[in-house]
Amino acid sequence: MPAGAMTRSLRVKPWRKAMWCIPKVDAEYVARMEDVLDPYAEPPDPKRPMVSFDESPTQLIGEMRAPIPAAPGQLEKYDCEYRRNGTANLFLFLDVHRPWRKVKVTDHRTCVDFAECMRELADRHYPDAELIRVVLDNLSTHSAGALYQAFPPEEARRILRRL
Repeated sequence: MPAGAMTRSLRVKPWRKAMWCIPKVDAEYVARMEDVLDPYAEPPDPKRPMVSFDESPTQLIGEMRAPIPAAPGQLEKYDCEYRRNGTANLFLFLDVHRPWRKVKVTDHRTCVDFAECMRELADRHYPDAELIRVVLDNLSTHSAGALYQAFPPEEARRILRRL
């Protein structure tokens, strides 16, 4: 390492920040944390898979000008200006105990979109599972009521009995 490199890398950079949710760790926090973490330590059970579920909004962008391809001794060049092409929502499924994941792209992240995801999880991705343990955050659309908004009561109940 060149002289002074270590000193330069340890400089304070006050303009750089990291956002972090600093929780209030109380009895309720610990109880909820253990409720979520305990199943991760259990051995895999194909009849009772555990799937983490989340969503992420994403911006869709396009090029304003065609990039200039790389050439011998030259990097590809692209313009920093872009065209905004709207947004999309990514629903993410991740099986905790096996190498399986699924991304579903939708225009929205409504209760009905969530309910459709849960039906696909039960009927298409895990049709033979007795019970699918789904790990969710506390987003308002993540509720049993969402299935009743999207489907007739008997269909909503059928799906919920699998989750």
